[in-house]
Amino acid sequence: MPSNAPMGIIHLQQGERKFQLSRYAPGDDIAPFVRHYWVVRWDLAGQEPYTQHVIPNPCVNLVIEQGSSAIFGPGKEKYGYHLKGQGSVFGVKFKPGGFYPFVKGAVSDLLEQPVGIDRVFDREPRALEALVLSHSDDQRNVNLVEDMIRAKLPLPDEQVALVNDMVDFIYAQPDMTKVDALCEHFGMNIRTLQRLFDQYVGVSPKWVIKIARIQSAAETTDGNDTHDWAKLSMDLGYHDQSHFIKDFKSILGQTPEAYAVSKRAK
Repeated sequence: MPSNAPMGIIHLQQGERKFQLSRYAPGDDIAPFVRHYWVVRWDLAGQEPYTQHVIPNPCVNLVIEQGSSAIFGPGKEKYGYHLKGQGSVFGVKFKPGGFYPFVKGAVSDLLEQPVGIDRVFDREPRALEALVLSHSDDQRNVNLVEDMIRAKLPLPDEQVALVNDMVDFIYAQPDMTKVDALCEHFGMNIRTLQRLFDQYVGVSPKWVIKIARIQSAAETTDGNDTHDWAKLSMDLGYHDQSHFIKDFKSILGQTPEAYAVSKRAK
């Protein structure tokens, strides 16, 4: 079923004036590895181009986009989709750790260089673009891409479920500040945890904790017209407001106050 939850999309309500975002659940056999399929469509004919920014997350995405389809690892900072004219993009968001069983190689390797779809799923990217992007029937496209994934479906991997439990735990605790808390909760030493995240997630648990806090801050800011930055920083476990502002700016490229102003300006 389509969903309009933000999931790291900055100023989603304003963006929806420019594009349509839909998300679809995977089949039961693919659900252990894939979080959802997503489709973005836009028609900006006669309008100025629009850039939609997204907060990075600990997921691999397979993106089918005209001329630039590939599989991308988790980002390290805010990134933007530049929309102009008319078009669409189809994506597969893998669960944290869910892409590793398809390649059996450290997901951290994808941070520097995306991997070709043909290397993993034996489908030539330009041909796949022609099949998917030429149709507006989302369910047809979901079925087509799901069949492609199903043909390469790996055996169940209990580590993927463990990684997802860990990431879910982090996002459910926006005031978590230390990796030690994660180690204690899951009974795992820090070196084992770091190796697990490098291999399956592609980024460190420390980074996931940071990004979860900043996403929570951004969504709180988006949902309110007045802001108490000192209280918000305390709610997120920061001992001083300046550290919160520094982290926020390192991910979003602007201070919380500037971010709030940019929301009002849209």
